Amino acid sequence: MAKIVEYRDISLDDLVIGKGQARVQNPGRDVEDLARSIENQGLLQPIVVCQAEDATKWEILTGQRRFLAHQWLKEHRGLKEATISAAILDHRVDEAQAKAISITENLIRRNLSNWETKEGVTYLYNRYGSIKDVVEATGLPQNHVRNYVKADRLIPELKEMVKLGKVDVNAALKAQDASVNDDGSIDNDVALKLAGEMESMSGAQRHRVAKERKEHPERSVDEVIESAKSGSKVTQIVATITQDTHRALRRFASEEDANQDDAAVMLIEESLVSHGFLEKEG
Repeated sequence: MAKIVEYRDISLDDLVIGKGQARVQNPGRDVEDLARSIENQGLLQPIVVCQAEDATKWEILTGQRRFLAHQWLKEHRGLKEATISAAILDHRVDEAQAKAISITENLIRRNLSNWETKEGVTYLYNRYGSIKDVVEATGLPQNHVRNYVKADRLIPELKEMVKLGKVDVNAALKAQDASVNDDGSIDNDVALKLAGEMESMSGAQRHRVAKERKEHPERSVDEVIESAKSGSKVTQIVATITQDTHRALRRFASEEDANQDDAAVMLIEESLVSHGFLEKEG
């Protein structure tokens, strides 16, 4: 594991932005505001660098916006010699390590967009090969990493919807899974329509859509959606459960992107069906 061994002011001309940066969407956006803040208050957090491939340069691992803000100050304030405070690591790191460092540091300082985080974590997952390794590299909770890497298997159209914030990743995944044909291919039109509808559905309704599509593929998408939305008459019950059961229910709800009530309904229905006390819908 890389360690900081020195703090030093480094010339802007001696710095290069590393390929492992987590922030890839408009990193220069609002950089002028950041520059003016640094001008007034100073740099509160040094950037982190390691030796670059070119031995005469330093590679920026975290702090590219702070670096860009210093460049703005150099250009617009006419500074002939501009430097930035940097924490120097004891050895050069590879792209995967750089990505892990950048993700972790950005999540602590200023949240990345959801899509940037998903892309960065997915890169690490594909590089390391396991969720456990990504957790160890970034310090992110395991269930967060598991949810982030889900997006990688979405069809491009659904990825774009998630990226633009039109639908959450769990609704997109359920829509895609409910749109698989007998030959294993995905009906893109069905997936997009279901995703748009599932975005506003409860977790239990999404679950019913997926189940009905699987059990009754002959039904039209509109029929499935209407059935899921209308559902059956409901009755509210109150149950007392142990703390361990409650923690398990919360974990299940988190993975299903549902509230705890919807998650409890899913589990109760599945259990009653499996024990023969409840007939499958439809």
